[in-house]
Amino acid sequence: MINMVNHATSREAMDIYKVEPYVVAADVYAVAPHTGRGGWTWYTGSAGWMYRLVVESLLGLRLEVDRLYVEPCLPADWSTVTIHYRYRETVYHIRVSAVAAEAETKNSVTVDGVAQAELSIPLLDDQVEHAVDVRVRAAS
Repeated sequence: MINMVNHATSREAMDIYKVEPYVVAADVYAVAPHTGRGGWTWYTGSAGWMYRLVVESLLGLRLEVDRLYVEPCLPADWSTVTIHYRYRETVYHIRVSAVAAEAETKNSVTVDGVAQAELSIPLLDDQVEHAVDVRVRAAS
């Protein structure tokens, strides 16, 4: 219900939703006669909250000064996620892989092939693209 694009999959759906399918609505009404109609689209912080939900909770990105922590909470059927993260003038291509959750499986981070002691990415603005591999235990 909260993904606005899903309300534009057919003419009938658009006629019910009645608001822009490219703006996050603060409300989707659940009471007749307006069931399914969106509301408060341009007057809301909902888009910001949705962004935070995806970036911080689902992808698990957390910036602390010059380190990026990646602690995703991926659905069980997602095996990989790719994130292109720009830090000032430098791009980090981050591939998050969910690996089988066995007893010896540990989360790990490598940057340009170098294993990191912490489960974080040290951010440098060296204007060079970096390849990051994050391995996390798959959800069971």
